[in-house]
Amino acid sequence: MKFDTIKRYTVTAALPYTNGPVHIGHLAGVYIPADSYVRYLRAKGKDVIFVCGSDEHGVPITLKAKKERIGPQQLVDKYHKIIGDSFRDFGISFNIYHRTSSATHHQIAADFFKNLYDKGVFIEEETEQYFDEKANQFLADRYITGTCPNCGNENAYGDQCEKCGSTLNATDLINPRSSLSGESPVLRKTKNWFLPLNKMQAQIEAYIDSHSEWKSNVFGQCKSWLKAGLQPRAMTRDLEWGVKVPLENALGKVLYVWFDAPIGYISATKDLFNINLSEAKKHEYFLDTAPQVYASNWEAYWQADGTKLVHFIGKDNIVFHCIIFPAMLMAHGSFALADNVPANEFLNLEGDKISTSRNWAVWLHEYLADFPEKQDVLRYVLTATAPETKDNDFTWKDFQSRNNNELVAIFGNFVNRVMVLSHKYFEGKVVMGSSWTEVDQQVIDELKGYPAKIGEAIEHYRFREALSELMNVARLGNKYLADTEPWKLIKTDEARVKTILNVALQIASNLAILSEPFLPFTATKLVRMFNLRHLGWDDAGRADLLPLGQQLNEAELLFEKIEDTVIDAQIKKLMDIKESNQTALSHVVEAKANINYDQFSAMDIRVGTILSAEKVAKTKKLLKLTIDTGIDQRTVVSGIAEYFVPEEVVGQQVSILLNLEPREIKGIMSQGMILMAKNSDGKLTFVHPAKSTLNGSVIA
Repeated sequence: MKFDTIKRYTVTAALPYTNGPVHIGHLAGVYIPADSYVRYLRAKGKDVIFVCGSDEHGVPITLKAKKERIGPQQLVDKYHKIIGDSFRDFGISFNIYHRTSSATHHQIAADFFKNLYDKGVFIEEETEQYFDEKANQFLADRYITGTCPNCGNENAYGDQCEKCGSTLNATDLINPRSSLSGESPVLRKTKNWFLPLNKMQAQIEAYIDSHSEWKSNVFGQCKSWLKAGLQPRAMTRDLEWGVKVPLENALGKVLYVWFDAPIGYISATKDLFNINLSEAKKHEYFLDTAPQVYASNWEAYWQADGTKLVHFIGKDNIVFHCIIFPAMLMAHGSFALADNVPANEFLNLEGDKISTSRNWAVWLHEYLADFPEKQDVLRYVLTATAPETKDNDFTWKDFQSRNNNELVAIFGNFVNRVMVLSHKYFEGKVVMGSSWTEVDQQVIDELKGYPAKIGEAIEHYRFREALSELMNVARLGNKYLADTEPWKLIKTDEARVKTILNVALQIASNLAILSEPFLPFTATKLVRMFNLRHLGWDDAGRADLLPLGQQLNEAELLFEKIEDTVIDAQIKKLMDIKESNQTALSHVVEAKANINYDQFSAMDIRVGTILSAEKVAKTKKLLKLTIDTGIDQRTVVSGIAEYFVPEEVVGQQVSILLNLEPREIKGIMSQGMILMAKNSDGKLTFVHPAKSTLNGSVIA
């Protein structure tokens, strides 16, 4: 959809799970780019709504509630407030921050399901599902953990392996176990309603193919799913917590969380139009400080021609937003499909994957407490290092360096010099002396080009590039002052200094407009300092934003240097967390339930030697091993590539479980499993004889 043909925008940001706070990975992947995009659209005078809310259903909620020994509603109330307050204080300018536990959402989600059911869209099917006999309940996918068949991760979930990213079915897991009791579940029959994605494949494929302009990671992942062939997916679950399935014969069942969650965007939009703004805070809705005049009805933002729908998400949500949710909307028939789904990759922390379970994260609410009034510093750093095309890394030293060497030394320094000189020489008034020189004109001409450069990058979701161009405006101003040296000319040519400072002030005042998408708190300070009024994006690039005679206010400190002691404290906090995690890992794992002798004797574990090893194509974790077992030479696919390169494992003697049922992994038939031990630091080591032993020797 062409930018100049769009009548209105609906921008959504992925609904965060309310089983914990928001961390910097969430911010860099979703919320900062989404907010920058929306702030730019508002500056352009566009009709746009920005909706989000807490995702309060699903198994992660019930698991966390069980861990904290409180009810699910208590849990979501707790984290909804923490997350909502953090977003508000950080300046994420949602028009509404909603929640899926609201009455409006439950009604809309149930009505949506009933619409599809009445049309005969769903397949009603009795299938076998894992059941925990000890807990006496069916297990949703996230209540089941086991070994991933693709990478060997022993803690994969029944719907996804978070280590290798594979989407799974619970029955794919090796050695599945219940998260409720720790017992091995059994299969029992139960009835659910499936969305027949296989029947909709051609329609979905046409939709994806019509958006080849999407980011390569998004388009490529969608095509990979389609190439593998879509399968029916259950849209109901045997659970108590969630949106009840609106059918008489569905007692004890709720909507699949990935059916109800994206509908949360729609229910949030409806409540945005129905809520009394003066009552908003009582309902914990968080609106931008200057809501625009909306269209006459909420449906226009989801159903009308000329509406552009954009979903900002992380890469782990691509399939749900690009295939499953569009399929739901297609089946319903009353809603527009997303025009773009700009998904970022993952952000790591100090060289390690962010992990909520290991507390390896920088939490937003803690950052706001530790760095008051430094929201824009984190926004700047996370935009400058955003994982737009590949995973990237956040380090505290880089955070400090970018603040001190870029925000303070370039952006803040330029504005401060202009303001100080204007107050020192001309009582803080905008003045003009001699006419522009060729140098002045070149600078003004260059300034005129930046709004288009920055805007074009934002419109194509290249926020790192757009931020870099913003900093180039500050660099332009710094270079101009350094070249013209008004502090030297003031004694001999006051008229020329007036002109120089006029040009410099025009550049600085342009920063107030151009920084709004990225540094909103800084932009507010600049507007106040320069006494700017009612300017939008289309005013940027002008060299007359500040009229002659305008009185400037006193300069405000935009950024301040961050000292080593402050950063060292943050690094120490992380190191303490890492040490605590390693201590926890070093404890002996609790013994599993007893097995009888016959069960043990059924396992055929022998000594073998690795003859060859190679990486499995298109994977990061897998090695294809050829092992001499003394009986034969066989292939084993093992998830150890993260810890070993192929060359160093060749010749290693290993313990291999021979009579494990063969399984195809990435097109390779794996015939066995090698035994490994996990150290206190989480790394794997081989379990092998202390001395060289004949291949085929039985381990008993």
